[in-house]
Amino acid sequence: MRDRTHCITIMGEQSKADVVSMRVSDGDKVTIDGLTLEAMYTPGHTDDSYCYLLGDRVFTGDTLLIRGTGRTDFQNGSARAQYDSIFNRLLKLPDQTLVFPAHDYKGDTVSTIGEEKRCNPRLQVKSIDEYVELMGSLNLPNPKLMDVVIPANMHVGLHQDELAREGRSLNAREAIESLGRPDVLLVDLRETGERLKHGMLPGALHAPYPSIGDSLRPGGMLREVAAATGRRIVFFCAFGERSAMAVKAACEAGMANTAHIAGGIDAWKRAGGAVLHG
Repeated sequence: MRDRTHCITIMGEQSKADVVSMRVSDGDKVTIDGLTLEAMYTPGHTDDSYCYLLGDRVFTGDTLLIRGTGRTDFQNGSARAQYDSIFNRLLKLPDQTLVFPAHDYKGDTVSTIGEEKRCNPRLQVKSIDEYVELMGSLNLPNPKLMDVVIPANMHVGLHQDELAREGRSLNAREAIESLGRPDVLLVDLRETGERLKHGMLPGALHAPYPSIGDSLRPGGMLREVAAATGRRIVFFCAFGERSAMAVKAACEAGMANTAHIAGGIDAWKRAGGAVLHG
């Protein structure tokens, strides 16, 4: 899922994509512009497929389509896993739940769980084995340029090596060694839920990424702190994408004395850095 307002990439913890802003697991809540979505892990189309529930509607991606279901014959797909995701997760939602798939080639935009139960031909099977047989008999052609598009999809983020070349990047070991230095201020861009789940760095200032623009404007918190203390602002997030974009935004706002932790809190932990919980 892509948050286009703030340009961050949200994907499941199972994703093998190299750069992801925020990874979610089943049941996690994601808040975007005041709207809270619940992540539902629904493998089958791929092994990292997720749907997102928002009140009376569910965004089903390529798992459940209008009068169809996502193919399961590549990208580690599994018809058995998809049957479980659809019949034991999505179809357990109330019948009136609105269904918004990622796309529809016939121009339809919305259905309901009840309507799909009644009218979706792939959901009329009597058992998981019948569903597996149905999906295995589709004989669908491979998507055009599949060998090009799929690898490209695994590299979706802002390339952090650009900041490294500019001297605006600290590796995890350098970041750990900078902890407590009076000339460095660590700034945590993650949401509160991420901090509680994955831990916090001692002494770091919390400034969630969605409000970074306000913080960098004249009179904004980070701009005022930087001006008053002369400290170098070092941003970090989960995996380094949001922090890389924050450095770019800070430079555009005239704050040159900034950097980020490459690889984020994930790299920090793998390098043996301590975190605080609770």
